[in-house]
Amino acid sequence: MTVDTILKNSAILPGNLPTHYLRVNREQWLQTAADMRKENATLLSLWGADDRDRDGGFRIFAAYLLPRVVLVVEYFLTDTVAPSYSSIASFFPVAARMQRAVHDLLGISTEAPDTRGWLRHGGWPETTFPLRKDFDGDQQYPVAAAPYSFVSVEGDGVHEIAVGPVHAGTIEPGHFRFSVVGEKVLRLEERLGYTHKGVAKLFEKTLQRDGHRLAARLSGDSAVAFSWAYCVSLESITGTVCPNRALWLRALALEQERIANHLGDLGALGNDAGFAFSLTQFSKLKEDLLRVNATAFGARYLMDYVVPGGVALDLTTEARGALLTFYDALEPSVIRMHSIFEEHAGVQDRFREAGRLEKETAEQLGAIGLVARASGIACDLRAHPCSKPYDALTPKISIQTEGDVAARAQIRFEEVLESLRLCRKILADIAAGAVHATVPVAKENQIGIGLIEGWRGPVMIALETGPDESIRRCHAHDPSWQNWPLLEYAILGNIVPDFPLINKSFNLSYSGQDG
Repeated sequence: MTVDTILKNSAILPGNLPTHYLRVNREQWLQTAADMRKENATLLSLWGADDRDRDGGFRIFAAYLLPRVVLVVEYFLTDTVAPSYSSIASFFPVAARMQRAVHDLLGISTEAPDTRGWLRHGGWPETTFPLRKDFDGDQQYPVAAAPYSFVSVEGDGVHEIAVGPVHAGTIEPGHFRFSVVGEKVLRLEERLGYTHKGVAKLFEKTLQRDGHRLAARLSGDSAVAFSWAYCVSLESITGTVCPNRALWLRALALEQERIANHLGDLGALGNDAGFAFSLTQFSKLKEDLLRVNATAFGARYLMDYVVPGGVALDLTTEARGALLTFYDALEPSVIRMHSIFEEHAGVQDRFREAGRLEKETAEQLGAIGLVARASGIACDLRAHPCSKPYDALTPKISIQTEGDVAARAQIRFEEVLESLRLCRKILADIAAGAVHATVPVAKENQIGIGLIEGWRGPVMIALETGPDESIRRCHAHDPSWQNWPLLEYAILGNIVPDFPLINKSFNLSYSGQDG
């Protein structure tokens, strides 16, 4: 079917972007995936649900991003003994790990060849599924981790190097299994899931008015993005109109979050290339930003700034002045550091051609966000299709084509400067008015989709309401799901010592991916 035919047969779903909802059968599930592939759609997320208590079955959902709209596809499974559905990984390879996670959490299987667990890590019995409605969350389960079957590479001179899950630094756990000849990497296989913390189950014990706090803590460096995505999903369900001033302040906080993460990454990237000076300089600049956050927003890290109906705190005249002063100091410092990076032969030698991800590979495997833009793919929900207030801010998309560490660093430099322009525009054009609206209790069995372009890429919240202000379920999706598999391709042909640098240039979330 054409996109127009699909949309014509679909319903409208609440969301901050134009969102359509399509119910399909088994054959249509696969055909719709094939149609979306032909239309170069992006698979945003795939998740499942146990609705046996409501209508006697399970559900599988997939969310696709098209140029003009978001399409959510629902497939209802009547088999409650051995529920299964057709894999869409042949159309969207990024679906493979999501499908494995669905099986770990709900026991819904596919015919895909890779049936290894992804999130469980022996934390609960293999025949127990924590997102089923009859799961006893208070019961203690013995931890019994089974060996994991990594794909082996054979041949003369091939060796394996196991790295992690515990690393020599204050970072989250992840296992990386390298197959190498000498120092050249032939294959990398990741094993994640160590930071799975049952967020989806925690949402079921959370009231609608408090869900934004949990969303903000899914991946702490994307707190504004996730809390905003949650809030717009709830606001769209309840028909709440967020005040215009609050929307602009949310955008200001989101750009501050983007700048903070890019500053931290640029310092770490230089450090990984043996240029410790950059870590010192960018750490200082990031600290300055966190301090002005405390002045302007009441906290260094903006975990609880975006709330249902608006924001928690208005911006004072003094705070506005502090922000403008900070921007005037930050911009020339970033420009000077960019010049130093460009002129430093050692940095450029390490950055250029390292961890290259070709555009064709990025497109085929479903890259999104910063990683995609560094490989020549123009995708940024702040620019298209955008929602308020970005329709009035008209952000410029930063694009690079080389797809290497240098390109991902360049994207960061450009986005810092563009975010500074947007922040100044917000402070210049923001209108007076309220910063909060009352959000009524949502009706039961409503679904809303929130999509916000975080600094890594689009974060998504799919919220379903329950009775008496409860949350029936809330599926949160971090863009790291799409981009972690691409790291396995970017390292190929590089040497093992370059992996920390290449990994940092992606800087994906363990916590957000594991959920």
